[in-house]
Amino acid sequence: MSDTAAPALDKEDLRRTVADVLDVDESELTDQAQFVDELGVDSLMALEVMVVLEKKYAVKLGESELKEVTCLQRAYDLLAGKLRDA
Repeated sequence: MSDTAAPALDKEDLRRTVADVLDVDESELTDQAQFVDELGVDSLMALEVMVVLEKKYAVKLGESELKEVTCLQRAYDLLAGKLRDA
């Protein structure tokens, strides 16, 4: 076991992290709020979110996975799967 393990995945912590990167209020970032349609996220902002999540959780996310992350719940599910498989 490593002492440098990625932090455990917690949805509220993930919400805070993503809200901070997107500069939106946490209350706006509901589980199903669509990043592009409801929060105005553009491709550069989406990429920034992915870079932050990759660093924080020590995972690698592919371009196709980036396109799948359309809301917080999808981001959570993707990260949970990556961390479970690691």
